[in-house]
Amino acid sequence: MPKDKLRAAALGGSADDVEMAFYEAMQNGDIERLMACWSDEEDIVCVHPGGPRVLGALAIRATFESMFSNGTIQAHPQRLRKVESLTSAVHSVIETIQILTPDGPREAYVTATNVYHRTAQGWRLVVHHASPGTESDAPEIEDAPQVLH
Repeated sequence: MPKDKLRAAALGGSADDVEMAFYEAMQNGDIERLMACWSDEEDIVCVHPGGPRVLGALAIRATFESMFSNGTIQAHPQRLRKVESLTSAVHSVIETIQILTPDGPREAYVTATNVYHRTAQGWRLVVHHASPGTESDAPEIEDAPQVLH
């Protein structure tokens, strides 16, 4: 399928739709669909847990291709927090990752930030930054709600 048609098929009309397509592509090991989620801008950035900053589409593609050579990435975003404007959206998620250990399959948790820009082609991912997580679901720290009288 041509790249433009692939993008149209893979992506809907919102940053949420692009995020869903991004994680589905990881779960299916679909490099073309995954890269269709990214912006065509030169300055796109990806940081995998504990890894270096990866800059540009070719380098980002190479890192995901390398990961896919070991199988799919079973990352499932949860607990979405988002800040949106007319032209950008920032999503903070907790990724539940299925990993194989010597003791069998386990879940791990990764904290990820995904930044989207609205481009002429629609919403596109410009930053994916995933931080090493924990083997247990860590509690979130947030402000206590303030009561106004």
